[in-house]
Amino acid sequence: MKRPIWLLCSTTLTLALLASCETSKPATDVSAGAGSATQAAGTASSGESMESNGIRLTPFTDSPKFPEAQLQMRNPIAGATVPTGEVPFDYLISNFQLTKMSGGPHMAMMANSAKGQHIHNIVDNEPYTAHYETRFSKAIPDGQHVILSFLSRSYHESLKHRGAYDLRIVNVGNGAPAASPIIDVKAPNLFYSRPKDTYAGADAKRIMLDFYLVNTTLEPGGNRVRATINGTEFMLDRWVPYQMEGLPAGENTVKLELIDGSGTLIPGAYNSVTRKFTVTP
Repeated sequence: MKRPIWLLCSTTLTLALLASCETSKPATDVSAGAGSATQAAGTASSGESMESNGIRLTPFTDSPKFPEAQLQMRNPIAGATVPTGEVPFDYLISNFQLTKMSGGPHMAMMANSAKGQHIHNIVDNEPYTAHYETRFSKAIPDGQHVILSFLSRSYHESLKHRGAYDLRIVNVGNGAPAASPIIDVKAPNLFYSRPKDTYAGADAKRIMLDFYLVNTTLEPGGNRVRATINGTEFMLDRWVPYQMEGLPAGENTVKLELIDGSGTLIPGAYNSVTRKFTVTP
């Protein structure tokens, strides 16, 4: 009888160890800010809607996942000075297919690019340009510039894990170098992404709010994003996209601010940004 009991105990112990190892694995849908280990929002289920003054904001996390997707900017080099005029960009992308439709429940619910998945290229936190190839040129004025690039689903939702973005400072032209960098690329920084331009017809019913964070995470009682939509304030404590409903026809305004636990704006050239967009039913 001793041998069967020993086998039973050994089997039980092995199964327990396997179960322990399995639960310690990280979630496959990891959204990480630079400098952070794991962004909890990337694995959480969709939260409850927030509603005020007829505007409803609903977070969602059920988009198709691309946890292995990687983006690397090969040109221009960080800190480099490039000639005046059209600046050539060159990226290396792996485990992510540009021009492919992302699929998922939100592709048909919100504005979707007919050209598919792409790169968002943001210069000095101005409205992004979308690019469907890894090489392109873009006119940038002389001077020092902050360039953020990240991978985007076909309906413009950003990939938020660490390897999916690139942030760097580049100088254009032969003018005198700036006395100090525009931003500290190692400090908490907020960048605006969506909404943008005009939304009409079915696209106007649900409009995505999406932004990009670097070197910070959001959490209740900690750093948050204060989103003021047409004068109505919402406090966002998760870095996920949000679906906006109930926006009126005509011009709408979104203001985003990166704040700390006490509600104070975190220093940074782009940590407070206001944009306008148009809704046409």
